[in-house]
Amino acid sequence: MKKTIAVYPGFFDPVTNGHLSIVSRALNIFDKLIIAILNNPKKVPLFSIEERIEMIQKAVDQNSRIEVDTFDGLLVDYAVHKKANVVLRGLRALSDFEYEFQMALMNRKLNRDVQSIFLMTDYKWFYISSTIIKEAASFGGDVSGLVPDIVNQNLKEKFKKRNNT
Repeated sequence: MKKTIAVYPGFFDPVTNGHLSIVSRALNIFDKLIIAILNNPKKVPLFSIEERIEMIQKAVDQNSRIEVDTFDGLLVDYAVHKKANVVLRGLRALSDFEYEFQMALMNRKLNRDVQSIFLMTDYKWFYISSTIIKEAASFGGDVSGLVPDIVNQNLKEKFKKRNNT
């Protein structure tokens, strides 16, 4: 029997409880989930790739059905390389859908064997994003409950160092 492998790509800077909600629900659908951190040279991340991998691994309790990896280049090429036939994307709002729909159509043009599947985030997470989390935390805002504990701790440490320099 063929295993269903999905790639959940993103920047995950940092991972939020909204992301983890998608991960949890995806495990009810797919045999294996690859959380693939995009190495995008056009973006300047707060956390290094290594830090993001470590935070995600701790947040998912190193679940044997979850692989945390990085990639650059075309997502569909990465999916084929990992023997995945599904790209999983989370949606919060209509504006997410417009962008994700365009990306899904381009991916479909590039490789018709890789399907895009969208999961809506749980209603309690639809207003959060990594960008909003970082902005609130940078000003000392309490983001506990919106991110895993390890992320909250790392955000406090990162901004404490930044504010002291």
